Amino acid sequence: MTISESALQVRLRAITHEAQSILSFELVPLDRNESLPAFSAGAHIDIQLSSGLSRSYSLLNDPQESHRYCIGVNKDLKSRGGSKQMHEKLRPGDILTVSHPKNLFPMNESASFNVFIAGGIGITPLLSMMARSKALGIPWRLHYATRTRAHAGFLDVIASYEGQNGVEIHLNFDQEPGGQMLNLNELIAKMPTGAHVYACGPVPLLEAYEKATAALPPESVHREYFSSIDVPANEGGYSVSLARRHQTIQIIPGQTLLEGLIAAGVEPPYSCQQGVCGTCEVKVLEGIPDHRDLVLTDSEKAANDRMMVCCSGSRSASLVLDL
Repeated sequence: MTISESALQVRLRAITHEAQSILSFELVPLDRNESLPAFSAGAHIDIQLSSGLSRSYSLLNDPQESHRYCIGVNKDLKSRGGSKQMHEKLRPGDILTVSHPKNLFPMNESASFNVFIAGGIGITPLLSMMARSKALGIPWRLHYATRTRAHAGFLDVIASYEGQNGVEIHLNFDQEPGGQMLNLNELIAKMPTGAHVYACGPVPLLEAYEKATAALPPESVHREYFSSIDVPANEGGYSVSLARRHQTIQIIPGQTLLEGLIAAGVEPPYSCQQGVCGTCEVKVLEGIPDHRDLVLTDSEKAANDRMMVCCSGSRSASLVLDL
């Protein structure tokens, strides 16, 4: 049977050291006779931690697997508590509450060729795409950049594809002797006609990637940020009407919209608080949001019919939200 509740309980079966500061976590159903809800390549789950934090992590295993979810977690020196707790507090056998898989970084399954560009822990969603590409018979090329080989996780998984037809693997260790930064302009220029390109990694890599791919058809360019490139909107000075609650609140200067909602006793689902995971998306019924997220496309932002309340604010004097 498949678990169908809105929140899932899973058991942490194993923790594996993958690279310097990177651990992988294998999550399985509590009942071995159950299957976990299906996911597509590029999907993520939200994990509820005992401290009250919720964090989003990409699923890295083969989407054909129904018996487990696998994630990779980098212990970030700038951690706000999530990765630190994952690394230091969790133990095999622990029971965790996770969300159903969600996908804000889907793979186009009709492409003739895929190019994957990963920086550091950004390799995780691309691993599931590599497996899915293989299943579909789509040839692919990987460019994986880390500071050193010691910082590169999941090299054993990547090595399992070596020598297979339609597969190219390029590893880039820019801080090792003779190493250099990825030349994104060059590798984008070498993409086959009709290829789709996917990138995930730190902000500098993705900013350079967006410049390098600016001339490509937008529908063939895909990226996922792990952290924000903008500060949350906290200018305040506007009102928010909550349509379902028939309540209006004021967002004061220095306060984010999410903080204002929580102070008023309204707490929508949220996780990253940086506008990168999509958990806090809310429908906008009236008004013009000040979009600060990295989830919505430019056309979706222009429609002004939804927003990420963790980081976005308002350009109009008032907003009406479906809350």
